[in-house]
Amino acid sequence: MGIFSKKTTAEADVFDPATTVLEDISGDYTIDASHSRLGFSARHAMVTTVRGQFGEWSGTAHVDTANPAASTVNLTIKTASIDTGSADRDGHLASPDFFDAETNPEITFVSTEVSRDGDDWTITGDLTIKGIAKPVTIDFEFTGSATDPFGNTRIGFEGATTINRKDWDLTWNAALETGGVLVSEKIKLDFDVSAIKNA
Repeated sequence: MGIFSKKTTAEADVFDPATTVLEDISGDYTIDASHSRLGFSARHAMVTTVRGQFGEWSGTAHVDTANPAASTVNLTIKTASIDTGSADRDGHLASPDFFDAETNPEITFVSTEVSRDGDDWTITGDLTIKGIAKPVTIDFEFTGSATDPFGNTRIGFEGATTINRKDWDLTWNAALETGGVLVSEKIKLDFDVSAIKNA
């Protein structure tokens, strides 16, 4: 065996360690959408997973570590910015069969409850799609703080949850001859968030 050992898959997949520049991350933040991701995934034809994201959105957050319940999050997403890597599929998703983006140009999330356990945060809020508001709870992990080369103080969070799209009247589907349906009812949501502290 040579002097260089091959890294295991697990070791190769680990990112560099997170940094910490803030002892207390409390404050007001603007989410940097260009360095964040609002993603989703669904099962397609019962055999594979199709992933996508929204390209145009904005958000703000107020973080209170001493009193997490006083923290807030607000997001506004441009419905037509949905991107799954297929123009035909994106067009169908934006059509009245699904999101009806022309009639419902925005999707919003407004927090109603926030709790914290160390670096783990739980955010519950109203997710409004097609004019229908339903509560959603998302578990987040704080992933670090940093000062970027432009002098911005940033914090990061990663989170995920699963919802049933039928709760928001996203009911279109097609039956498969082999059983099951073309698009799963359960949708996984993924959040990779970088937020800049307001001056």
